[in-house]
Amino acid sequence: MFTNIKGNLLGGLTAGIVALPLALAFGVSSGLGPSAGLYGAIFLSFFAALFGGTATQISGPTAPMTAVSMVVIAEIINVQNGSIEEALPYILAVFLLSGLFQIALGFLGVGKYIKYIPYPVVSGFMTAIGVIILITQILPVVGYDTKNDKEFIEQFKPLAEEHLLEKILIEESNEGLLVLEDFEETIKRASEVNEVSIYEEAENLAKNNTSGVIGTIRALPRAVMNINWIEVILALGTILIIYGFKRITTAIPSTLVALVVISGIAIGFGIEYKSIQQIPIGFPKIQSKLFTDLNLLEVLPYLLTAITLSLLGAIDSLLTSVVADNLTKTRHLPNKELIGQGIGNSIASLFGGIPGAGATIRTVVNIQSGGTTKLSGMVSSLVLLLILLVLSPLASQIPAAVLAGILVTVGIGVMDYKGLNALKKIPRTEVIIMVVVLLLSVIWNLVYAVGIGLVLASLFFMKKMADVSKDNTKITTIAEEKVWEDEKKLSASFQKNVFIKHLSGPLFFGFTSEFVALSNQIPKSATSVIIRMSKVPYIDQSGLFALEDVLMDLKQKNIEILFVGIQKQPKYLMRTIGIIGKLIPEEHVFENFENCKKFVKEKHVNITG
Repeated sequence: MFTNIKGNLLGGLTAGIVALPLALAFGVSSGLGPSAGLYGAIFLSFFAALFGGTATQISGPTAPMTAVSMVVIAEIINVQNGSIEEALPYILAVFLLSGLFQIALGFLGVGKYIKYIPYPVVSGFMTAIGVIILITQILPVVGYDTKNDKEFIEQFKPLAEEHLLEKILIEESNEGLLVLEDFEETIKRASEVNEVSIYEEAENLAKNNTSGVIGTIRALPRAVMNINWIEVILALGTILIIYGFKRITTAIPSTLVALVVISGIAIGFGIEYKSIQQIPIGFPKIQSKLFTDLNLLEVLPYLLTAITLSLLGAIDSLLTSVVADNLTKTRHLPNKELIGQGIGNSIASLFGGIPGAGATIRTVVNIQSGGTTKLSGMVSSLVLLLILLVLSPLASQIPAAVLAGILVTVGIGVMDYKGLNALKKIPRTEVIIMVVVLLLSVIWNLVYAVGIGLVLASLFFMKKMADVSKDNTKITTIAEEKVWEDEKKLSASFQKNVFIKHLSGPLFFGFTSEFVALSNQIPKSATSVIIRMSKVPYIDQSGLFALEDVLMDLKQKNIEILFVGIQKQPKYLMRTIGIIGKLIPEEHVFENFENCKKFVKEKHVNITG
């Protein structure tokens, strides 16, 4: 760890400086404020580097993780009646659980399986992240803030009164009070509701109404009517510098240049602008409400969300680890990396930080600046901590429009253009998966969209494998195919009385319908059926039960059934459920066709060789 001290110090310093504007921007975008992004970057970067399995990885809030976090935060705040203070313990509990799940994934050795997540799901998700970021930054870019639109807030006052009354009834119910028995208490509490509390509730409702993609689209007409050109200019100036400065040099991060230049102009010239939320001065404090003000039963509905967040963080981190491996010619330890990320995210949540993952750009900057060991990631964290302790009053004056401009460039950059460009070339099923994940993520729910994408991908994959296997799985009669070598000299009487079925390839769920039709293909003259299975390597439960149904149908028709050449796996399962031993006697199962033929001729005197 302590080799190449100079390179690691420089790499960590550079990565920390690059991480600052992004951490602030992702914090603001999440809905918890810039400090949440900064805290997440500080603790995740340090502990993921210390315990992780990628020496040069720089971790912190990332676009995908922030996009999902933003949805989670908005949903929980809405459930908690628009109160961030009441929602915070539940939000942090979900983040803590996602970190713990990541640790569990690492110990269970899941890291090596992450690579099997289908590319169309990842591609659709990443493009959706970009679209979500771009759409949700429209309002900050044009300077529209719901809190300043009093006319809009007034529309929610009637609903606010209903909500406040509903809160009173819920409180009384939780306290065991019945309205009909103690109506005076209800009246007393309702009388305490005043104009201020109604307006605050209406403000929360209005804010929730304009959050997310749908809320942003809904608010666009009002935003256009109330556009703030100062904010627009600050945001556009930020975007232009970010893209323009890269053409001059990449030695200095253009994001940092844009942050410093535009913020300096806004502050220096005394321009009236909306700044980001106040960043608390001093070392972050543990959020004790996570343990004192939490109802665990209310967290249970978000378990799936926490699992999805942990999986997303795992994918995000391990993809960055692969990039780091390619640049450094080393090999990361995937499961150890997941444990490190989980520890980092868990600790970050305790201090009110948003979750994150391995950050590709910051990791590349670290490597290019000389970082070679875990020390660089820890230094990056300490740089951000120093900025927090010393420069937080100055950082609190950063214009919100600047961070919105930074996020616009992040949204543009995170989209999967490689996947989009290949839409005309890739199979139709993969296009469907990608588009479904993209659309559902943008207009509905990121977590469910990924789940549906994985289910679709699995179904399409199973269908494809079924088709491929079906091409190699055949049930044919002697008349329909070339007879096998040991069947060429069978007599006419044998062929008339004995029907031979050749099975080739696996018998599984995708093939059962064709197999069930077997009994209908048997000629009326046949008294015995020989089923040759030497080319059937595998049978699943669906194929097993389909085979059992066919055999029972044949038994009802008094047709004798003989098996030849059953392989190990099918024979084991056929014995397990009683196909062999109960339905079909052991003496009717033969290792080779010669013994079976001999058995038939000895038992049926009218059949000759």
